[in-house]
Amino acid sequence: MSPSDHGSLPPRQHSQRKGSEPAKGAPVRQGKKKKKAGPVKRFFRVVLILIVILVIGAGGYAAYLAYNVNQTINQAGTDKPVAAGQEANVKPLTMLLLGTDYRPETGTHLSDVIMVIAMNPKTKSATVVSLPRDTRFSMDGYKTNKINAFYPNFLAAEKKTGNSAEEEMKTMMGKFFDLDIDYVTVLNFQGFRDVVDALKGVDVNVDKDMCYRDKADGTDINLKKGQQHLDGKQALDFVRYRKSNCSPRTDASDDFDRNRRQNEVLHALIDQAKSLNGVLGAGKAIESVGDNMTTDLEQGQIKNMIAAYWNISKENVHFMPITGDWKSPYVYLHDDELEAAKQALKDELAGKTVQTSQDAQDGPSATHSGN
Repeated sequence: MSPSDHGSLPPRQHSQRKGSEPAKGAPVRQGKKKKKAGPVKRFFRVVLILIVILVIGAGGYAAYLAYNVNQTINQAGTDKPVAAGQEANVKPLTMLLLGTDYRPETGTHLSDVIMVIAMNPKTKSATVVSLPRDTRFSMDGYKTNKINAFYPNFLAAEKKTGNSAEEEMKTMMGKFFDLDIDYVTVLNFQGFRDVVDALKGVDVNVDKDMCYRDKADGTDINLKKGQQHLDGKQALDFVRYRKSNCSPRTDASDDFDRNRRQNEVLHALIDQAKSLNGVLGAGKAIESVGDNMTTDLEQGQIKNMIAAYWNISKENVHFMPITGDWKSPYVYLHDDELEAAKQALKDELAGKTVQTSQDAQDGPSATHSGN
């Protein structure tokens, strides 16, 4: 079910971490070593582990390691061993992918991109479920709030609880989707911009004129409708755009438009990485991330994922954006879509045919099956 006219959504709320100074009571995350990783667009690292996994072409695994990215991987993942039987090239895995709004200009950590990914090495396929950032999240044990506010709240509580924000998010989303989530990866907006620039930009069809300016955080969105080659800053503007304050005003967007644009940019990133040469493109994407990504993937598991998914087709990556109804200040999810998404994730892990709403529009050739 696709949303009808949801209207423009209100301005974002600000998290408790503003500018370069952490909010009162918020933890200073300097002593904690950041861990980095890969991408597949809107996928594994919102542009990181997804690109590595979905982009590398034939012979890519050996060439990739030969390209000296082995060292980069060792710096990106944790140094823990992968548990026996849990290797990505043997066992289907799940990952929570968060894209936060952090940039040097803002210092905030709202999770504007929230995706749960299930991937199966047998079928060489993946299912990606995304939630609107303004989703009303209400579940036993958690105070009702917009879903994008939980990560910064968990960050602020780390010192007091002793639990990492990433682990808290993984536990919460696992309960929500009724499945175990194996890993969590957080990529911020700065990392997104850097990845796009490292791949020399992306080609997308901008669906409308977009103009918005905010001197407070340096936002200056000014895009024209039509086919465009966007750099990192412009690509971020394209996926973030919500409303206009310019003269003349441009048409507003909602969370569902934003999710659709995220998908478009992620697909474009895959195409761009391939055009640069899968191995080189994946290497550039990983090396561009730096401290802008955090993951609990083990070094060995990252290599297992590359080995398992180096030849995955983007046609076998199925996106399921869950929509809903906007009733200020929340988006209320459509229950039927949520249940279908939960089942699709479970079917992916079981190696069964996954059918998404987009697949239904495209026809039966768009499904994949492990049977």
